[in-house]
Parts: sequence; structure tokens; C-alpha cells
Amino acid sequence: MRQRLARLVELAVPWGIGLVSGLTALEPPRGGAAQLAGLALGAFLGGALAWRRERPELVTAVVLAATIPYSLIVPELVIPFAGLAAIWSLTLTRSPRVSLVGLTGLLAVTSLGAFTAPNAGEVVFAMVLAIAVWALAEVARYRVEDAQAAARQAATEEKARIARELHDVIAHSVSVIVVQAAAAGDVFDTRPDQARSALDAIERTGREALVELRRLLGAVVPGEPRAGDGDGVVPASPQPGLARLDDLAGQVRAAGLDVTVTVDGTLPVLPAGIDLSAYRIVQEALTNTLRHARARSAEVSVRHRSGAVGEMEAVEIEVVDDGRAATRPPDGHVPGYGIIGMRERASVLGGTLAAGPTAHGGFRVQAVLPLDPAEAAP
Repeated sequence: MRQRLARLVELAVPWGIGLVSGLTALEPPRGGAAQLAGLALGAFLGGALAWRRERPELVTAVVLAATIPYSLIVPELVIPFAGLAAIWSLTLTRSPRVSLVGLTGLLAVTSLGAFTAPNAGEVVFAMVLAIAVWALAEVARYRVEDAQAAARQAATEEKARIARELHDVIAHSVSVIVVQAAAAGDVFDTRPDQARSALDAIERTGREALVELRRLLGAVVPGEPRAGDGDGVVPASPQPGLARLDDLAGQVRAAGLDVTVTVDGTLPVLPAGIDLSAYRIVQEALTNTLRHARARSAEVSVRHRSGAVGEMEAVEIEVVDDGRAATRPPDGHVPGYGIIGMRERASVLGGTLAAGPTAHGGFRVQAVLPLDPAEAAP
């Protein structure tokens, strides 16, 4: 609804200003030529505003230039509606160094009304209104930039968290390799079959660690030091995965949310990075439900896409709650930037994430994580 309203306003502004400017020019006592010229200029002002988002500087210059002859033809329309709309868009998208130049031009054009307008007080009001519009647009620009900066920071922090968690996964794999190598060395002469098994485990663990390193490249963002980093301490166990969903559901039930976990079919052995990220996505989705949804229950579904013709093998996660959809902001704007973090996790693995209200109320989060990132779209 909010997006549709924004599109409606985007279309209504140039049409409305063009219509008002044109109809005002048709009022008597102007003659036919003046009415025709004023109508043409009014239509031109409205039409130029259609490109105010794409070319704000050019539109502002054109509108201000066209406002001068229009004001001479229609002096009673003191408030430069087209100029105000152009300055609003210019200020929203450009720095004050640029928008202040446009505001100065608008004030200069508006001040010309002191020679033609019936009431000089209206000119002063129009100039104050122009300054107020610029100030409001500047405040809105700051708010948008702050929100974008916060979103970028949330994505950066999530990448750093992913990198640190994958560090634990890889460190665990390396510790297993060290233990198995030591065991193989101890029994190499006396128990060659046991040594061969240890070497097989080393190979398998090493391959898995290489896969996780490959996933990590390109996604690593330097993070803050962690407790234990650089002190030689190796994590005792890997990070959690989908096998611990029942434990997670139990924790959430204890917080008052009835959670049902369903695993369709038998999941293959997942790479540690995918297993961890799938768990974290479910965890974040349930956390958002507890914080924002006012829901009574949630359903967690995990499915394995076997990789039919034209499809890639993937694991699909879906979390649906029965909360009030109206209490949630639109997709991507949940307080705490939870959806941004989940989407960043899926993107790092070459997957996708969709989130939004359901048709019958509630909220739905769906993630698809490919098991072979090389087949995922870039």
C-alpha cells in the first residue's frame, strides 16, 4: 500500500501542477494569446517535473527558467509550485552544495513577483515557503542517508559474523585433521588398516575445509577481535546446524511461541557453512517473530531440492508465523535489520531469501541455499 501510494504521488505531482498552472492561465482578464502562452507554459512546467527524479539539476534549471515568463503572464499565481517540487527532488538527491544553488535561484525567481504580484506580502510568504520546503527535504535526505548507512553497517556486521563463524568451522576441521594425523602416525606400522582409515578421514575433512574456504573468499569482512582469537585456542566443537533445530524450537517455546519443525524427506550431509547459515536464518526468523509479530505459533519447514532438470540441488527453509502482518514494516525494514542479515547470509552462499506478509495474515521467510555454489547465479 505504501509503495502504491508513493507511485500515485509521483504521477500526481506533475499532472496536478500542470493542470493548476494551465487552468490559472485561462482565467480572465487575459486575452487569447496570453491565455494560450500561459497554458503552454503551465503544461511545460508540469511535463518537465516528470523527470525530476532522474535529472534533478536539469529539471530545476528548466523549471526556474520557464517560471519567469509564466509569472509575467500569470502574476496572481505567486507561489511557484513547479519550482517547489523541483527543489524538493533536488534536495532529496543532492548535497546542500548543489541544492542551495537551486534554492537561491528559486528565491531569485520568486522575488521577481514583487514587481508583478498584486500583494507583496504573498511574495514574502512564497519565499519563506521555499526555504521551508528546502529545509524539510534536507531533513528527509539526512534520514534516508542514515537509514542506508545503518543498513550497510548491518550487512557489514553480518558478513563479519559469518566470517568469524566459518573460522570456527574451519578451525574445527583443522583440529580434526591434526588429531587424525597423529593417530595415523602412532599406528602406521602396527595397524595399517586403522592408519588408512585415519588418512581417509583427513582427506574428507580437508576437502570439506577447502569448500568452506572457497565460500569464505569474497565474503570476508574484517571484524572485531574475538575472545580467544590469536591465542592458540581451537574451538571445541563446530557451530550449530539444522540437526539442532529441535533444541532451538524448545528454547523459543520456552519464550512463549509454539514452534513446529518439519523436515520433508531425508536431508543430505550439508557442508558446514550451509548447515550453519540455514540454522542462523531459522534462528533470526524466529527471533523476529518473538520481537515483532505478536504471534502465537510458527512453523519451520526444511526441504531438500534434489536438483531436477533445470534446477540446482538446494536446501529450502521456510518459517511462517500467524502474527499480525500489519504490525510489521515492509520487507527489508524489520527493526534491528534482521531481514538484511538473513538475506546477506543467503547471498554469500549464492542463494536467495524472500520475506513478507502472507495472504492470510502472518509473516513468511523463505530461503533457498544451493548445495553447489558454482551452479548458483552470480
